[in-house]
Amino acid sequence: MRHESLRTLFPENSLGEPYQHILSPDAPELPGLEPEDVTSAESVERLAALVGAGFDLTTDAPLRARLWAMSDATHVLVVVLHHIAGDGWSMAPLARDIATAYAARTEGRVPDWEPLPVQYADFSLWQRDLLGSEDDPESLGSRQLAHWAAALDGAPDELELPTDRPRPAVASHRGDAVPFEVDAQTHARLAA
Repeated sequence: MRHESLRTLFPENSLGEPYQHILSPDAPELPGLEPEDVTSAESVERLAALVGAGFDLTTDAPLRARLWAMSDATHVLVVVLHHIAGDGWSMAPLARDIATAYAARTEGRVPDWEPLPVQYADFSLWQRDLLGSEDDPESLGSRQLAHWAAALDGAPDELELPTDRPRPAVASHRGDAVPFEVDAQTHARLAA
């Protein structure tokens, strides 16, 4: 994998603090890419298990993929990415890289990647230079922290909003979807 963030582990040092361990780009290929026969009936349960399985970021890369052969002509590539390695903005470049790799492999060749101009670490170093040290009260980062600390001073730990049922004593962290539509007029007003 050419992106360092996709081959970064987070083991702990002797003090129990996590640190980044970036695997070599020549590290073994991502497991799970050999086609595996999966029926359509099995796919929903298998997908739920794959997406629901946690990551052990001390030993596992933050990317998991499986290639399912649904038939001789239909294959499904399932990619699960931990949020530590990517977000919504990362999905388009990742999809482009997967498409480039797929096109090359179908032609029996290795992808001829353009070298990446920067890695995530380069961005974080630039950001650290821009924001400055938190110990320097005149740095941009310290000024921003001071602003938000003052702006949020006195804010409640939890907003007491009206609900249709009480909060559980122990949070389940299960989410749900509530579909709704925004009409064109409301959308136009929001956009304006």
